[in-house]
Amino acid sequence: MRPIPQFASILVAAVVGGLVAVACVRNDESLSDPLVAPARAAPVAMGSPLPAVVEGQPLPSLAPMLERVTPAVVNIYTRQRVRVRNPLADDPFLRMLGLRALPQERVAQSLGSGVIVDAQQGYVLTNHHVVEGAEEVSVTLADGRTLEAEFIGSDPDTDVAVIRIPADHLDAVPLVDSNSLRVGDFVVAVGNPFGLGQTVTSGIVSALGRSGIRGLGYQNFIQTDASINPGNSGGALVNLRGELIGVNTAIFNPGGSREGNIGIGFAIPSALAAEVMNQLIETGTVQRGTLGIQTHDVTPEMAEALDLDDRRGAIVAAVREGSPAAESGLRSGDVIVSANGQRVDGMAALHNIEGLLPVGKPVVLEVVRDGETVTLSPILQPRLTELDGARLDPRLSGARFVELDERYRQQGLAGVRVGAIEPGSRAARSGLRVDDLVVRFNRRDVTDLDGLRRALDTQPPQMVLGLVRGGRAGELAMR
Repeated sequence: MRPIPQFASILVAAVVGGLVAVACVRNDESLSDPLVAPARAAPVAMGSPLPAVVEGQPLPSLAPMLERVTPAVVNIYTRQRVRVRNPLADDPFLRMLGLRALPQERVAQSLGSGVIVDAQQGYVLTNHHVVEGAEEVSVTLADGRTLEAEFIGSDPDTDVAVIRIPADHLDAVPLVDSNSLRVGDFVVAVGNPFGLGQTVTSGIVSALGRSGIRGLGYQNFIQTDASINPGNSGGALVNLRGELIGVNTAIFNPGGSREGNIGIGFAIPSALAAEVMNQLIETGTVQRGTLGIQTHDVTPEMAEALDLDDRRGAIVAAVREGSPAAESGLRSGDVIVSANGQRVDGMAALHNIEGLLPVGKPVVLEVVRDGETVTLSPILQPRLTELDGARLDPRLSGARFVELDERYRQQGLAGVRVGAIEPGSRAARSGLRVDDLVVRFNRRDVTDLDGLRRALDTQPPQMVLGLVRGGRAGELAMR
């Protein structure tokens, strides 16, 4: 479980729980007195199984459905070697002798859950944070077998990962479209809390389409009144038919994991997980789309100037030439209030929707323009994910710039990350380093790769990058 630092922690490692309460009431029984004892059932001897029928009424049970689901839910164990600082590294006696303390390593182990979704190919869905950085991944099945897993791919921005195990006598949970879910539907979760082994919990769908939670990347979560425990990340969230409708990923707890469950858990909808999984299996990466616009939140002053009835939406500040937005007729000053039927409260909400919708398909935008509502349907085009510095400017030769992970953007960060530096290159000689965050170019804000590329359309005589390095801000002149 990984706490994310904020006033209300989002604790990554989740499963859904609660209690499904089913009341069976006979029509001929009086309900007027709340203290009336229920009709007595036939006595059951200690140690004997519960009866299947009481007074002719079958007892409700999830057992038949779980007998089909639990064989497909697996426990995942990972191992990773981590370098640690040797306490003798600064020993003055060793330095005097011209010796250095050897670096030390420790083996970090973690656990999580996963669900088999393709028994023929052996594909297992889990969370990115369960397998992130792992050198070895092993899977233990419900029947006790332990298998080495092959890493297929993962997407940190949606926290979805795919691994594969040998396809030999496997069971799978069928994937269904989570878009048919309704608030109040009963759900059941299966996972591996605290490494205890397979555990079943249940609850209801508390909310749908949850977003705006800091530190969790692109968001469209199923919220549930879950019984939350560490180690259940990547486990299955199923409906009462035993169909996969979500992958458990996170919990919300202001007091941290030690405070226990407070009944707020999140799962990745199966529709989103399936889309990401298919891309990871086919290409190993996930392609995201863009409308090609810059937006701002609607301030009270803007709302008054534009005569808006509702002070919400994303106001279009700029439209890139040749972009999907430009081709659809979107203009500066338009206010986007919904996208594909989803409410847009501000620029963050629109950015989140952009990142979740499939590339190459139209997005139905509801736009307020001059007091009238206009509907436009731009087709999302692929978003830039990396840029070679040499193609931007010779002074950046040897550097490769990559988009900042969405989970960091959700924490309020913006900019472009330096993903790689070629030793001895021009960028390296100027002092640029891997993991530097470029936030300004010649004192103009840089929020993403497209913004950096636009800023370098005309190569300026001087180039000063505003950087964040190791938590400190500074400037670096590129020569």
